Amino acid sequence: MQKPIAHGKVREIYANGEDELILVASDRISAYDVIMPTAIPDKGRVLTAMSRFWFSVTRDLVANHVLGLTRDELPEAFRTDEFAGRTMRVRRLEMINLECVARGYLAGSGWREYQETGMVVGHRLPEGLRLGDRLPEPIFTPATKATSGHDENITIEDAAAQFGTELVAELEALTLAIYARAHATSAEAGIILADTKFEFGHDTSGTIVLADEVLTPDSSRFWPHDTWTPGINPASYDKQYVRDWLDASGWDHTPPGPELPDAVVTGTRERYVQAYERITGHTFDDYLEEMHVGAQL
Repeated sequence: MQKPIAHGKVREIYANGEDELILVASDRISAYDVIMPTAIPDKGRVLTAMSRFWFSVTRDLVANHVLGLTRDELPEAFRTDEFAGRTMRVRRLEMINLECVARGYLAGSGWREYQETGMVVGHRLPEGLRLGDRLPEPIFTPATKATSGHDENITIEDAAAQFGTELVAELEALTLAIYARAHATSAEAGIILADTKFEFGHDTSGTIVLADEVLTPDSSRFWPHDTWTPGINPASYDKQYVRDWLDASGWDHTPPGPELPDAVVTGTRERYVQAYERITGHTFDDYLEEMHVGAQL
């Protein structure tokens, strides 16, 4: 078995010839840019299943990098139970080193900044907004991608200075269009998509392509609409559940992270699976069966 060419917080990346990559989503979970020592069973499969759904839902808005993810679409070395359901064969792209964040609600670092300045990454917002409030309209807040440590939020003007006005304007339009589609799709399932982040790259023709994972509980905040109450930290179907436990534990956000208790592991897996099932309308067990997880082929 070849060695990965890159090792991220959650994913291993393998080369598949010169023009393709193999992305493998592990069950690792990170919070505050620290990988926790405790894995979440099936988490990588949920991320892959969610990404497949959203790549399909948004393919009329933007091209994506997916070439295949069923066993028979993968190279021979990856047709094993270890990789089943968590592996994608994708086009190799020239990645744009910018996180493209869409925010439709006030949460996370945006809420903290708003409390201090009344702004969120260069966007002046109305006074009197509460935690969890819906913004007057979704905003684009780019961030520089860090190879280690925290990504850094930057204004659209700073992004344009680094990457060019035309490219950043195109990325903003795509980010907000994808967010609008995903927000509407999630709403039909009774779920609020509060915010999310995307990664894009260029293919060999220079076309912008949506890459990596998309609209997963790792990269997005999903809130159940029926319990959403502005002013109160919303319940969530994402890793905010883990962050909340870590904050309550007294951990100081520096490595190493603490072991997660069984209840947090189980609760996190349940929330990830619920997000997939509610949004897609399919059961996670059906996905595992389609991917032949546990099957002897």
